[in-house]
Amino acid sequence: MDAGCPRLPDTVLFEIFLYLDHADVLSVGLVCQQWRAVARDEFLWKELFYRYYRVSRDVPRHPGAVSWYDEFQRLYDTIPCVEVQALKEHNDQVLHLSFSHSGCLFASCSKDCTVKIWSNELDISLQHSSNMRPYNWSYTQFSQFNSDDSLLLVSGVFVGPHNSSSGEIAVISMENFTLLSRVRNKPYDVFGCWLNETNLISGNLHRIGRITSCSVLWLNNAFQGIESENVNVVKRLFKIQNLNASTIRTVMVADCSRYDSPDLLLDYEEQLAASSTCPVFDLGSDSEEEEAKPKPPPEPAVQELPDAGGVPAEHGLQQLFDNIMEGHMRPAMTETELETKVAELFVRNRTKPPEPNLLPTDSNSKTKYLIFTTGCLTYSPHQIGIKKILPHQMTTAGPVLGEERRSDEFFDSLDHVIDIHGHIIGMGLSPDHRYLYVNSRAWPRDCVISDPMQPPPIAEEIDLHVFDLKTMKEVKRALRAHRAYTPNEECFFIFLDVSRDFVASGAEDRHGYIWDRHYNICLAKLQHDNVVNSVAFSPVEQELLLTASDDTTIKVWRSPRAMRIRQARRPRPRKLLFSWLMNQKS
Repeated sequence: MDAGCPRLPDTVLFEIFLYLDHADVLSVGLVCQQWRAVARDEFLWKELFYRYYRVSRDVPRHPGAVSWYDEFQRLYDTIPCVEVQALKEHNDQVLHLSFSHSGCLFASCSKDCTVKIWSNELDISLQHSSNMRPYNWSYTQFSQFNSDDSLLLVSGVFVGPHNSSSGEIAVISMENFTLLSRVRNKPYDVFGCWLNETNLISGNLHRIGRITSCSVLWLNNAFQGIESENVNVVKRLFKIQNLNASTIRTVMVADCSRYDSPDLLLDYEEQLAASSTCPVFDLGSDSEEEEAKPKPPPEPAVQELPDAGGVPAEHGLQQLFDNIMEGHMRPAMTETELETKVAELFVRNRTKPPEPNLLPTDSNSKTKYLIFTTGCLTYSPHQIGIKKILPHQMTTAGPVLGEERRSDEFFDSLDHVIDIHGHIIGMGLSPDHRYLYVNSRAWPRDCVISDPMQPPPIAEEIDLHVFDLKTMKEVKRALRAHRAYTPNEECFFIFLDVSRDFVASGAEDRHGYIWDRHYNICLAKLQHDNVVNSVAFSPVEQELLLTASDDTTIKVWRSPRAMRIRQARRPRPRKLLFSWLMNQKS
């Protein structure tokens, strides 16, 4: 067969391969001696890679790649884009998926008000289903396994008196699928999350005015019914003021101790310097040199009012009232503006300052970050708040209301705030907890919000931002491809997931999407018949991906390479062997 291959100059041969399909490019090497020589030419494969995948030439090769040929093959062969199974046991919209850390199980939540636990074997099968309607739930919306996979946190919408809806969190034992405890969670889109093996975080909301409130985050013991007679089972973590109808939502926990050994560095310059000791960046540092300079005292991340010549907040509040009564306020303030102004003045001297060093200097530190969505301009979540959780706060031991506070520490301030300038509709951490991925729909450039109850219109395009939690800065350009169409006031969460090399997200355009984290390119679109709400990579096998949709199905996707391996493991029919033996005899 080699003798039949035409002898073409390498450059001409290369131009032909540029227009071939992936499979054609990779299969040619099996039959053509000339191609085997070309396959060893790194320059040709580099050119092919950049032109075929349309990657910017200033992007270096993946740090774990051996050659450009291997990289081309990786992006074709290891993407979970082959549908192998459709699970149809839910009878309403499927909202969320989550894998156990071992990858042996996964859970699904749905508008049918069940949480289903599935066994991830060669063929996925349903292991258990819990119906939450007997507990007055409307539907289940989120789930998360604890670190040793012994417990499952399930979050849902609870229908209370007079059809008022808030959230509730249930803890289910994975040993016998019994319900261990239930915790109220308000608002319901706080979702909830595990802090450690036995403690979970929930939220509560206290209204202060029409557009002013206080969010309280609580630490809860998972075994409340068993231990409540002997020890504390709840403890207040943080109490944060909300302005302009905003609230804290979508809480998650990042483990800081894993930052210095990331699975994949997204900063190309940092990749080159990865062999040397990684510098430690403090909040606001732009460079290693700046880190060495003495720093001024940290300032609160909460937005400050213009300084009134050093006037204390109490005097400023009295001055505000005097100006209103004497008619000196020009132009006249609306009721909403007045409430916000008073709340800002009230909180100025009643807020505990942020932690002095947000980022730990010890790589073995047990410090964790509480990450959540919030806002300051309108009710739609447009900021990411970050609050440091100290080691002594990670247990329910001690006073129920937490450590004793002075009168000037009524509220907790945020340690850092990231402004997205758009409606946040999804967040996810990389497996090493170094990077935070955020789905958002942008507001118009230079828009002005005059009424917090009327947020700006949002774009149909979804931007997928990436933030480095070690430097608190955005890295890479935002990923795009997926779209959403729901207007601002009806916008809902679209869950994303991150593996070692890939990031995936749902979308309202009836597709799931997969991007390469290093090259920032979209690699696959996964078809559904309706909105794709959630995606989940197996934590032990990134070539397995699940997608959940409003079409009531969960689809299972594997890579072409995984499919070949699975088919090779299946026993071949005996009749093929018999036919081969008969041919040999003849």
